[in-house]
Amino acid sequence: MLRKTRFYIDGHWCEPQTPRELEVINPADEQPYAVISMGSEEDVDIAVSAARRAFPEWSTTPHVERIAAVERLLDIYKRRSEEMAKAISEEMGAPIRLALEEQTAAGSYHIRNFIHALKSFEFETPLSDRFSDERIIREPIGVCGLITPWNWPMNQVALKVVPAVGVGCTVVLKPSEIAPISSIIFAEMMDEAGFPAGVFNLINGDGPTVGEAMSRHPDIDMMSFTGSTRAGVAVTKAAADTVKRVSLELGGKSPNLIFADTDVEAAVVRGLDHCFENTGQSCNAPTRMLVERPVYEEAVEIAERHASSVRVGNPAEDGSHIGPLVSQAQFDKVQGLIEVAIKEGARLVSGGPGRPEGFNRGYYVRPTVFADVTNDMTIAREEVFGPVLAMIPFETEEEAIAIANDTVYGLSSYIQTGDPERARRVARQLRSGMVNLNGKSNAPGSPFGGYKQSGNGREGGQFGLEEFLEVKAVAGWPV
Repeated sequence: MLRKTRFYIDGHWCEPQTPRELEVINPADEQPYAVISMGSEEDVDIAVSAARRAFPEWSTTPHVERIAAVERLLDIYKRRSEEMAKAISEEMGAPIRLALEEQTAAGSYHIRNFIHALKSFEFETPLSDRFSDERIIREPIGVCGLITPWNWPMNQVALKVVPAVGVGCTVVLKPSEIAPISSIIFAEMMDEAGFPAGVFNLINGDGPTVGEAMSRHPDIDMMSFTGSTRAGVAVTKAAADTVKRVSLELGGKSPNLIFADTDVEAAVVRGLDHCFENTGQSCNAPTRMLVERPVYEEAVEIAERHASSVRVGNPAEDGSHIGPLVSQAQFDKVQGLIEVAIKEGARLVSGGPGRPEGFNRGYYVRPTVFADVTNDMTIAREEVFGPVLAMIPFETEEEAIAIANDTVYGLSSYIQTGDPERARRVARQLRSGMVNLNGKSNAPGSPFGGYKQSGNGREGGQFGLEEFLEVKAVAGWPV
């Protein structure tokens, strides 16, 4: 069994202060395949002290040298990409092709885009042409505590670590204890890239122990958290006493509005594939499909047909299938929400409770579609985080917008229409941080983040750099 029981603190691998081991479970067979250590408050203190000592020198290191370190990291990351993909597949169940081409690739994509953003970013500018003697200086905020989730591990690690160290901050990273091996490999890459001791530190552990100790630590200047809304609230409360900045990227219940004037089959298939990608374990998944009434039954038939063609399989095997959910807890949650949807009267179109045929172990679930959902049903309100789609009919554009916005979340929205003016009109009225029209993906460097209980931060490109910077105004600057 793989043993990764040390933490990376102050430029070297060290034993935890108090031995407490945890088995990492492979969700494909429910068997332990690795062992890590769970950290303590004492481990957090040591890591934060290392980051605090490293900050003065790293924050004043020439910008080109910091960029050069990130460029070295990118080269190492690309060289070890297959190893990274294998770790992601084993720890959280992503099929190996998805783990390599999407999960691992997301890390290199973000590192590359941050290099581009760092090279063009201006840390000092005049306030305006009118007031050229007022200087606006953007400086690294300090020591940053980073907490990342299990569902897209390298996507989130890259979105936090790279901009933070790139602008001159030092960091303590706590990855999810459910899927920690990929982050340990990332720590090895940071070490090989030659970042100075204390700039990057990694501690494994759970939220109530390590996460809370980080959040309330007086020597951590900022917390950046990605995960559930419930856990994000806990981080915010713990951080309140020290008035540190808290940046959150949380849950979602994203609506996908399909109007009758679009290619309905293409829109439904595209929406279903996105909903089921990563076994539905994506915060921006379009899990509520709102369909205009004249094409609603057609859309339901298309969804039933396409969902039945989605294959579930072993993540170690190559292919375009979906794998298991990440854990027993996630499996139980998804099964429970499917049962609740049936009890509340949603029409089961495809899938349903239980494992797919041929599986008697592993956290596999049946790709599931519900029709005739109303927006007050549990399946339309709660984030499922599994391959479960809720289809809701609407009569008018105004009703579609009202249903879409009737949620505590506001991460992503999706619109499918052949009318350019409608696309612009509806996009402006949807209360979410991101809107995607007719299958268009966000561009590199586009800000990722949401409204309401989906969080308050923005990640990616220059927006991601600004999250880790303070703004200083200096009046009377010599010109």
